[in-house]
Amino acid sequence: MEVARRRGVIYCLITIVFLAGTGKGQLVENFYAGTCPMVEAIVRQTVVTKVSQTFTTIPATLRLFFHDCFVEGCDASVLIASPNGDAEKDAKDNLSLAGDGFDTVIKAKQAVEAVCPGVVSCADVLAIAARDVVAQNVRDNCDIVGAENRVLYVSI
Repeated sequence: MEVARRRGVIYCLITIVFLAGTGKGQLVENFYAGTCPMVEAIVRQTVVTKVSQTFTTIPATLRLFFHDCFVEGCDASVLIASPNGDAEKDAKDNLSLAGDGFDTVIKAKQAVEAVCPGVVSCADVLAIAARDVVAQNVRDNCDIVGAENRVLYVSI
C-alpha cells in the first residue's frame, strides 16, 4: 500500500512537471512579493494544517488542480458553483472531485484574503496549494538527498 501511494505521488509529480513545461513563459517568480509577500507562507500553513487533519487532502487538491488546469489553463473555474447547475464545478467529469480539495483551497483563500484582500487570485491559491500538498508529502514520505530545495519548490 505504501509503495503504491508513493508511486502515485511520483506519477503526479511527473505530470505536474510535464504540464509546467508546456507554458509560454508568462509566469513570474515571486509575483506577489510587493503586494502580498506572505501569500506562500499563508497557503503553506493552511495546507500543512489540512494535511494533518486528513491525508485525502493531498490527492484531492492535486486532482482539483489537474481538472482546473489541464484543458483550458488555470483559471479556478472549477471552484465556481451555480444555482442552475451549469457551472464547470457541476460538469459530469467534475462531480467526483473530493470535497477536501475544495476545502483546502477555500480555507487558504480565506486566510490570504484576511491579510491581502482582493490581491491574490483563486487560480494562484489553487496552484500554490497543489504545489504545497505535493511538497508536504515528499517531505514526509521520501528520502531526497542533496536536492531538497530544487525538488520541493518547483514553480507550477
